[in-house]
Amino acid sequence: MHNPNRPLLSSVAAGISGLVLALIGAPWWLTALAFACFALALVVTAIQSVFPQDSAHRLAWWRARWNHKQRR
Repeated sequence: MHNPNRPLLSSVAAGISGLVLALIGAPWWLTALAFACFALALVVTAIQSVFPQDSAHRLAWWRARWNHKQRR
């Protein structure tokens, strides 16, 4: 069975391990900043995977959301 998230998960694992190796002995604030940026990148990737990226689908999604808000 093929898992479409496997490339993303392996990339995340490689990124985290590389980041940890690069930050050995670094000041705490630099480590915190690096991990905050890494977490932000993961959040952006997750949001992009949830919401439609094709323009026609994105427009339909926003129209459906707008119509739903108008009916409330």
